Amino acid sequence: MELELTNEQKILKSSIKDFLSKECPISLMREMNSDTNGFPKDTWKKMADLGWLGIIIPETYNGTGGTFVDLAIILESMGCVCCPGPFFSSVVLAGQAVLGLGSEQQKQDLLPRLADGDLIMTMAMDEPGIRYDPDRIATTASIENGQYVINGTKLFVGNVSISDVILVVARDESAEGKLSVIAVETDNEGLETTKLDTFAYEKQSEVVFKNVKVPGTAVLGTPGQAADFLETLREQAAVAKCAELLGIIQTTFEMSVNYAKERKQFGRAIGSFQAMQHHCANMVIEVDGSRFLTYQAAWKIAENISAGMDAAMAKSWTSNAARRVTGLAHQIHGAIAFCDEHDLHLYYRKAKAGEVAFGDSAFHREKIAVQLGI
Repeated sequence: MELELTNEQKILKSSIKDFLSKECPISLMREMNSDTNGFPKDTWKKMADLGWLGIIIPETYNGTGGTFVDLAIILESMGCVCCPGPFFSSVVLAGQAVLGLGSEQQKQDLLPRLADGDLIMTMAMDEPGIRYDPDRIATTASIENGQYVINGTKLFVGNVSISDVILVVARDESAEGKLSVIAVETDNEGLETTKLDTFAYEKQSEVVFKNVKVPGTAVLGTPGQAADFLETLREQAAVAKCAELLGIIQTTFEMSVNYAKERKQFGRAIGSFQAMQHHCANMVIEVDGSRFLTYQAAWKIAENISAGMDAAMAKSWTSNAARRVTGLAHQIHGAIAFCDEHDLHLYYRKAKAGEVAFGDSAFHREKIAVQLGI
């Protein structure tokens, strides 16, 4: 296992940091909270021009042919600035779904447009009332006159308002009720979307499908063959979310150490007190543990090595680390951190959302136990 970044990856990381510091300062998150689109279109296009949107898309489809580690580097840097926008829903989820499930024709049609920034996609997996369990997905897709008719409700669908296509996970009645992923254009009749108020100011919606009709060719790849890939996709999404969380807690840690050095109480810096020192020491342990487990899992995914156990360990540890690091940061900063004017509460919000995304620590500990055979 090689965790040291290559020279090319170091250059990539440096260029990402420079770009985001100019285009996506933390103030952008505040601005986009009240913006309908949730992300500047010109910035999205710049990301496409830099090759970020096609980072894991092969060059054959106009991508840059990067690895999952390259993707993790981008996401970590985005986490450092709480970067808003549809990158995760469009590139990490929908893009990988097309790449993993789509037919050759579908890949040629969708992936180049995604890489160029001309197509934004999102994915609808989660449903009301269930902790994610593919066996309990209730959304159905039946065939009528050569068309799919989709009915059901999906929750926490990201960036619907600016997406062109939703990839919906449904129980395909033409394939004995097995799972399929079906592409639905967002201007389709019968689609009803309701914006959700989110703790992290993320643009998520409830999407209701009421007799939504799409061509029979809209299913990605072979009907009824999506279940195994969707499990893999959720594992990879969990690792990708770990990378984003890593950036969040890294910046939170740095903010806290700097504050502990500068803030004076009783005539000296608060960082000179043992309690503050131990808080900072605990934080760096959490951050570095998250980094090791996250990039170990990302490396295995990049090398096409089974990473189920590694993904579960990374998400379990990093979810807990996100809670503990942001909690300690608030103790170091004191009451000021709870003010809207202070940046720390924005990182706290993003950390709490990431903690439960794609399974919290308890969920992944159960997966670890299963893989241990107990």
